[in-house]
Formats: sequence, structure tokens, C-alpha cells
Amino acid sequence: MNNLPLNEFVKAKRKSLGLSREEFAQKAGVGIRFLRELEQGKETLKMDKVNQVLKLMGMQLGPVPMDRQKLLESK
Repeated sequence: MNNLPLNEFVKAKRKSLGLSREEFAQKAGVGIRFLRELEQGKETLKMDKVNQVLKLMGMQLGPVPMDRQKLLESK
């Protein structure tokens, strides 16, 4: 599960905990709209709010290696 994009990771983890978006958002202290946008892969989100969600799972944002070849191919 650790190699998933952030949006897929959050959604999979929430579902594995058996929580609805509403329940998860409430526990994380964020709005349902924010969680929905996060799970749908919105590219511009506030990092502090993303960290609020990840904190609930014992995680935090951080740099990860990128596949530079994929980046070049996608342009």
C-alpha cells in the first residue's frame, strides 16, 4: 500500500478502517469536501490539512523518489 499515489493510499486506508468519508473527515478534523478532493486526486491542496488526514494514520507528508523516466515520457 505504500507505493500508491497519495489519493489512493488515503482512500484505501480509510476503507480498510471501515470508515465512511464523513466519519473519517470528522476524526481527522477536516471537512468532507476536502477529504473528497484529496481522495479524487486534486493537485492543489493545503499541506497542513493533508497532514491532518495522514496524522490519523500515523503518517506525514515527505519527499519520495520519483521515476524521472516516467516524467519525461508524460510530457
